[in-house]
Amino acid sequence: MLAGYLHRQSSDFLRSLRLHRESGSDAEGAGEAARRLRRAARRISATLHTFRPLTEETWADQLLAELGWLSGTLGREQTCAARRERLMAALTRLTGRGERADRPDRGTRDAGVARTAPNPADRGSTASAPGDPDADAVLSAGAARAGALLDRQLTLARTRAHSAALQALGSSRFHAVADSVAVLASEAPLAHAAAELPAADALLPLADQAHRRLAEAVAALPLARAGHPYNAEALAVDHRQDAPWHQVRLLVRLARYAQEVIAPESADLRLADAARALDSHRAAAEAAAAAAAAARTPRIAPATAYALGVLHADQRHHVEAARFAFGRVWLSRSPERPAWGDAP
Repeated sequence: MLAGYLHRQSSDFLRSLRLHRESGSDAEGAGEAARRLRRAARRISATLHTFRPLTEETWADQLLAELGWLSGTLGREQTCAARRERLMAALTRLTGRGERADRPDRGTRDAGVARTAPNPADRGSTASAPGDPDADAVLSAGAARAGALLDRQLTLARTRAHSAALQALGSSRFHAVADSVAVLASEAPLAHAAAELPAADALLPLADQAHRRLAEAVAALPLARAGHPYNAEALAVDHRQDAPWHQVRLLVRLARYAQEVIAPESADLRLADAARALDSHRAAAEAAAAAAAAARTPRIAPATAYALGVLHADQRHHVEAARFAFGRVWLSRSPERPAWGDAP
């Protein structure tokens, strides 16, 4: 069972590598092949981590570290692109530029009629008081500059990540990883004790252990406080509070992949929904950090810093919403035993 799963994922890894090499100048095809390559690498490394006692541990630890390096290197470009798209969309939403573009002018009856000239006698009643700046105008002006600043920074980061990925895929280190995965595709180096035990006796205790680690990590989260629709805890600048949530995200992934090994036909919807909520949590937290880093750029205009501050707060609100969503998913559908408990 374990060897068969590793064989399938290793074959997917090698197939994705071949597609990446054959994509040539097709950027979309290369990106899709890289995503599939990362997908297989994550599953292999997670399986080796969860079922480490059943493998040759020295070999498994070395491959685990190398697959982590590869997955992280290949994922940075996609992460930068997704973060840029997220922040640009958030700026557009916060300033209402998309809505104003679709909204007709108030003084027009139809597209062919010019606006009526304002009455000079009414100017005093509609003008803003001196010294009272229009917050929307300040945000709009700052958002344009903030968007340009973020675009430059994230595009540069994406370009560097793309170059690093290409360099990694052509390195001798990557070829050594590919050779190890090719060996895994033909013969999984399992420990002798694993071959002597029935699959249920060997795999289920380790999968249950992964589930217990997840349950313990979730129990340490402040789910009661995060269960309120608004509690403002996630707006704090101290990002150390995000670390336990990121750790739970990794443990959810380990539990999901352990289930794929033991009971692939028994999908745990709670784990899938929890993974989506925690993926949103991580994306929002990292987007907020990017906005805060941009706000620390020297010699930026006050309006730009103000827009970046509003953007940072908006993304931290999304962090809070993701925690709320995770709490509802986890607490409302808490099974008495993991989904693989029914596996033969």
